[in-house]
Amino acid sequence: MGKHITDYLLYRWRYFLGYGLIGLILLAVFAVAGLYIPGALSSAEMQSVISSDAIRFSLDKFDPNMVVNLPYHLMQRASIELLGVSNLSIKLPSLILGLASAVGMLILLRTWFRRNVAVLTTVLVITTGQFLFVAQSGTQSIIYIFWSIWLLVAAMMVSRGAKGSSIWKIILFGIAALSLYTPLSIYILAALISAAVLHPHLRYLMRRLPKTKMLIASICALLLITPLGYVIWRNPSIGLTLLGIPSSSPDFQANAIQLLRQYLDFLSPSSGTLMTPVYGLGSMILILLGIFRLVTTKYTARSYITAAWIILLLPVLIINPNFVSITFVPVVLLMAMGISTLLSNWYRLFPRNPYARLAGLIPLAVLIGGMVLSGVDRYMYGYQYDPQTAGNFSEDLRLVNDQLDVKDRGIVALVVSEKEVPFYQVVAHYQKDVLVAPATSPVAAPTTIVSRAAYTKNATEPWRIVTDSMAGDADRFYIYKTTAK
Repeated sequence: MGKHITDYLLYRWRYFLGYGLIGLILLAVFAVAGLYIPGALSSAEMQSVISSDAIRFSLDKFDPNMVVNLPYHLMQRASIELLGVSNLSIKLPSLILGLASAVGMLILLRTWFRRNVAVLTTVLVITTGQFLFVAQSGTQSIIYIFWSIWLLVAAMMVSRGAKGSSIWKIILFGIAALSLYTPLSIYILAALISAAVLHPHLRYLMRRLPKTKMLIASICALLLITPLGYVIWRNPSIGLTLLGIPSSSPDFQANAIQLLRQYLDFLSPSSGTLMTPVYGLGSMILILLGIFRLVTTKYTARSYITAAWIILLLPVLIINPNFVSITFVPVVLLMAMGISTLLSNWYRLFPRNPYARLAGLIPLAVLIGGMVLSGVDRYMYGYQYDPQTAGNFSEDLRLVNDQLDVKDRGIVALVVSEKEVPFYQVVAHYQKDVLVAPATSPVAAPTTIVSRAAYTKNATEPWRIVTDSMAGDADRFYIYKTTAK
């Protein structure tokens, strides 16, 4: 009797191998992308460090603007307090949230789609340039993805009565409350609530939820948003910021063009802090196929949620086209729908022939493999070697830390430009015997380190010039000593 395809070891272990592949990719992503590519800081990351360090818990020193993205800045502040100011400590919160987002994504996709679709989509998504970038960037960009994914996971666990549903109710309301500290997150909640109200089955599940437990979870959520409510009451402009309403009148035409270029301009891709288009051509084809599936199967709960999400976010994105991370989860769902459509149509052609079904996976595997490799390749080479992109990142912090970590260095004066003072004051706060001064009023010390932005030629020759081979202006710091060693 001949062997069936299900008898082969590779077939029986296919999902185990798929999950192992996802784990290996995540380890590689967070080890390589997190620490070495681009391996430097952008101006946005430096500003995030300043905002995290500025958090004060006393009412007399509390700045209302601190509540914007407060959960992320608290995580970054804790990381800096434990590890000091370094590339790792600045990026560590994003790496943790990125890992949690990838795990949540796999859980979500496994529940809403077949396991083969969940594995393929997760592998494809975590290797896209956008996810790789935001997962290593020490800014709040990753938290948009984290909130979106885990809100859906928690809501799904509650609606399905999963084990420990009481805890999941508290988690759902807790995440919903904390997400309100992040701009535009209220639209995610509005999409979920709209889908729950409009979809008959979701509406039925909502009516069956225990009222007492829901009340307890609601009280916990209200306690979490009390500081936010107080700040908005004292300063209503914070509420406008969280709603994504700009202070000046937006240029709708320019914003719409920018939005289209971020997703569809494959003929003239641009480079900057974030490379565009954010998704490759192959991924965009899958997304368009997912949109077709969304239109033709609009009766499912996931279709309601995805459609409500897109409809609510589209006007907001035209006003704020820079918030591309907020669209990540709807795009993931559309991509999964596209892959599911491809597999379903092929299996429908050969419902009883397992070899034909398997043969259909070969071109799909080539497609997904090519998209994964091209996404990783574009990220690695783009953020490391593209001059328009790599030039937006600075290794100055690493260079300064190398000088400040020298044994028995004594007191060091760090002379920087006015613009650099706030960031290096944070660096000095977590270092011993470091004084920071602007170039207009330098201070005397046995060792003086002058940044390139603050450097002016004088009669005294520097003791050492610190350079960076990856920067266009390679001379980054000038070191002066009062006594030669």
